Amino acid sequence: MVPKIFESEYRFCEILWENEPVSSSELAKLCNERLEWKKSTTYTVIKRLTERGVIKSENAIVTSLVSREEVQAQESADIVEKSFDGSLPAFIAAFTKRKNLSSQEIEEIQQIIDRYKE
Repeated sequence: MVPKIFESEYRFCEILWENEPVSSSELAKLCNERLEWKKSTTYTVIKRLTERGVIKSENAIVTSLVSREEVQAQESADIVEKSFDGSLPAFIAAFTKRKNLSSQEIEEIQQIIDRYKE
């Protein structure tokens, strides 16, 4: 199970995923530029995410232990479970009521379904 990542932590992880492996000092600089965080805030988030097993900081080099895709998959599963009683069809029905799908999106979804059937 992927550890829970909160919104501000996710924004931090996006920076990490784009730049890893990265030194903690460079990461603090990037977080200051993109998130307007102080260095102490970045180091606090590094410590917290390291303790939760989301990232690794070794010899001042920070790398992720979970991928963006793993986090997104877990978040999606949590939303379906919490808001739609675990029903993926109910989620898709609700999603498509608000957004018209393009032909390309429909084709991509169909390909996913077809691969799952195999």
